[in-house]
Amino acid sequence: MGLFDKIKKSLFGEENGKVTDDSQNQPEKEQQESSEELENKEKITTEEKQTSEKDESENKNLTALQEKSLEKEPENEPNNEKQNDTELYEKGLEKTNQGFGARLNRFFAQFRTVDEDFFDDLEELLIESDVGYETAEELTDELRDEAKLQKAKSRDDLKKVIVEKLVNLYDQSGNSENEKLKSHDDGKPNIYLFVGVNGAGKTTTIGKLAKRFKDEGKSVLLAAADTFRAGAVEQLLEWGERVGVPVVTGKEQADPASVVYDATDKALKENYDYLLVDTAGRLQNKKNLMSELEKIERTIKKQAPEEPTETLLVLDGSTGQNALLQAKDFDKTTKLTGLVLTKLDGSSKGGVVLAIRNEMKLPVKLVGLGEKASDLADFDAANYAVGLFHDLI
Repeated sequence: MGLFDKIKKSLFGEENGKVTDDSQNQPEKEQQESSEELENKEKITTEEKQTSEKDESENKNLTALQEKSLEKEPENEPNNEKQNDTELYEKGLEKTNQGFGARLNRFFAQFRTVDEDFFDDLEELLIESDVGYETAEELTDELRDEAKLQKAKSRDDLKKVIVEKLVNLYDQSGNSENEKLKSHDDGKPNIYLFVGVNGAGKTTTIGKLAKRFKDEGKSVLLAAADTFRAGAVEQLLEWGERVGVPVVTGKEQADPASVVYDATDKALKENYDYLLVDTAGRLQNKKNLMSELEKIERTIKKQAPEEPTETLLVLDGSTGQNALLQAKDFDKTTKLTGLVLTKLDGSSKGGVVLAIRNEMKLPVKLVGLGEKASDLADFDAANYAVGLFHDLI
């Protein structure tokens, strides 16, 4: 079953391509059911109004909590603040949903006929939504044929076809199993190497992930190999203190590879479950940065030939197409296994996930959907699609 089939019911009230309406199978009770349906609709309307008022209140509370989150110890988050994954995605992608959805709905409100101008304008809209030029062109070409094939002419029909093609485009561009963080349970450390430019959120991501693993009962060690950025080591030390995990550091301006060597040695000798390595995001130039990352990888492999388990590129999701360009640059030098997209909750550019998946075939492993440690979520394509598109249909 494809990804779109899994989310049809959430998005369209459909399952296996059919509207779920049992009343069609009982024509002899049509009048009775119509009356019951009317009563149900009135009940649902009342419930939705109550739910909307409740959600509005909860959103205000959530905003207040997020503003205070940096002042709180991550481990002290109250349990009642935790949300299920679907709610987390819907709230985290609210700005993206409003931006992309508003553009798409305005676009459909203005169109009169489905002609070449329609598809040209649609392609431009997708590019503006950070879906990417290559992806937008490919998608628009497919939509031309699909719209004719399905004889989609109404606004709702066309929007449904567009959403379906966007979801299927993501689904066909990789194996959803690869979206999960890899790990092994053989008594040897899982080494995660985090790379990316400064400001993307590497150190914060490492701290949040360390908390998750610690809460799961795993032993975690951090390596402060970003020795060139002022305050980077101190920031990781602060996370280590908050979460309660040790941090390996070197002398000021120490060679990053030497810090990684010491951390790997400690992780192996003391049987840590996870070693999370923070790296520099900016040296004198890009060539120096990439050379340093290659050196760190070689250092790890000398002591642990099968590592790193994951090499994760951390990208600021709010940078849109710049994130795609960064991914291409880093992937040339470092064999990336996945991506972490941060700050999606403060951005309207969540569509870049589709561009990265389609053009690079790299899985997104983690997404940052808020300030709290629990808002670092495993990427889930179905929840992402529902969060991105649920207001469009």
